Amino acid sequence: MGVGGNFWDLLKPYARAEGFDFLRNKRVAVDLSYWIVQQETALKGQIRNPHIRLIFFRTVNLFSKFGAYAVFVTDGTASPLKSQARIARFFRASGIDLSSLPVAEEAISIERNKAFQKCEKECVELLELLGVPVLKAKGEAEALCAQLNREGLVDACITSDSDAFLFGANCVIKNMQPNSNEPFECYHMSDIESGLGLRRNQLIAISLLVGNDHNLTGVPGIGIETAVRFVKSFSDDEILYRLREIGGGDLQDFQHDVNLDSSLIPSSDESPRKTKVPHCSICGHPGSKKAHLKFSCQYCSATANEGCIKKPLGFKCNCSPCDLDNKEKEQKRNENWKLKVCRRIASEQNFRNNEITEMYLNKQQQYNGDYHLSWENPKIDMIVDYLAYYQHWEPSYTRQRMFPMLSTIFLRDVASNSKDQLLGGQYEFDSIQRVKTRFGHQLYVINWKKPTREMSNVICIPSEDSDTEQELGIADQSTDLLDEPDSPQIHVNEGCSFLSTEEDMVLVQNAFPEKVSQFLRDKELKESRSRRKRPMKSENSESPRGVQLSISNFYRSSKVPCHEKPEESETGCPKISADASRERDKEPIRNYSKSVRRKLLFD
Repeated sequence: MGVGGNFWDLLKPYARAEGFDFLRNKRVAVDLSYWIVQQETALKGQIRNPHIRLIFFRTVNLFSKFGAYAVFVTDGTASPLKSQARIARFFRASGIDLSSLPVAEEAISIERNKAFQKCEKECVELLELLGVPVLKAKGEAEALCAQLNREGLVDACITSDSDAFLFGANCVIKNMQPNSNEPFECYHMSDIESGLGLRRNQLIAISLLVGNDHNLTGVPGIGIETAVRFVKSFSDDEILYRLREIGGGDLQDFQHDVNLDSSLIPSSDESPRKTKVPHCSICGHPGSKKAHLKFSCQYCSATANEGCIKKPLGFKCNCSPCDLDNKEKEQKRNENWKLKVCRRIASEQNFRNNEITEMYLNKQQQYNGDYHLSWENPKIDMIVDYLAYYQHWEPSYTRQRMFPMLSTIFLRDVASNSKDQLLGGQYEFDSIQRVKTRFGHQLYVINWKKPTREMSNVICIPSEDSDTEQELGIADQSTDLLDEPDSPQIHVNEGCSFLSTEEDMVLVQNAFPEKVSQFLRDKELKESRSRRKRPMKSENSESPRGVQLSISNFYRSSKVPCHEKPEESETGCPKISADASRERDKEPIRNYSKSVRRKLLFD
């Protein structure tokens, strides 16, 4: 959830749509609970263990398609306030009166339900087999994600909890759409600061007023617009201190500051306030009606002998006395509004600003242990057994779906001067087939070579689970909902089997520069040959491309020119032979469309 009051809608105008290369060779922290809840909500009861399927496919996608180094973070022990909020959320969803809600006690927390803990444990086991680091936070997962991002250990966070910004995150990815030109909906703290004019402490103050994961209600009667307006009236350094004073019921200092600010409002000429200047009832400008009937005032555009112009409906005078008076009234309205909001905050008895503020400011570290982030090679055989047990997948299906991730890891190892020249001990880099453009991003299609006798481990055998998904109509929705990556293409040629995968061009260049150079030379040679084989147009041929033809050349006449004058019959009409008549009847038919010719022949 994060911050309440439709906080994401407030940040939506400042989101960036990032492209495929945004996470290339970068580290990203993933809130594991966000993915589990998202998948369980979308596909619960439709397919077998949707959380395991989602974690497997999205992890493969992050490595192979986006080239990212993923770090998964799990939730730790929730704080008493968070436990209290979970109970309140459950009571609210069940329609139970919140007045019977127990009070949160110190050092007492409530764990999440056993079904969720079971899903999280299964996902952690799969991630460890995939060789991905998994960290367990002391408290909330998004707090540790934000801490890793703030300290520069990761470049972005993937979570839907908006309070990641309150914990200090600099870059948050809310949504992922793998099959689009711009797959990431990304929010940068710098864009929020420049666009909204709000910094971290001010965002924390907004969450205290509208509600958050630790206090669902916030201050009743204060929405997101009121909270933003109130917070902007204070600087980022003083807002939390001010809220602490107001929450404690101390409004005297605030009222004194308001009165002091209002007394410091100078007039336009730095002189004491003057009495109100009379205004004409006809034109609305300073002066008397009697004087304006004879001669026009300096503000009206009428001639000197006609008098003033009658003021329009809703007219407001902009003279200096009126302008100063309007500013003073506006200032007074703002002061009364701020006092009203402050009294509403002070009247809230359970305004827990101190505990929640300290929690958001990360007074304590969110991770038990050292930050040792390392990525290991996947344990393929164990993953095959794991997914065969939980998902009932055939070994060949699992190996085929994992192959893009394995090929990416292999290319990274080769680029870092690894001596291993076989992918998984079986495949070798054969050639670059072609350049493919996918959603505006160019990739190399790579052929991996392997002897035919070992092909049995690669050919995909459809499982019962995949058949069930097709019957449910889920296969067509897999592009966004299941995030299933493209499987490698398999073909056999000259006694050898080949698998084709799509790889990043820079990664292939770093791993096999000779192969890339050879491919570019062959491509250039092939293009030069194709250009030489194009037939040269003769002088009598059609005009070159790009030159507009005359209307007589563009619409050629189908009539055959007659050089001899035909004989005339007795009636004076030209005499036409039978052969010429038949030729004439056939000639126009060829110029008709296909549907017209069919009607003439068969009707």
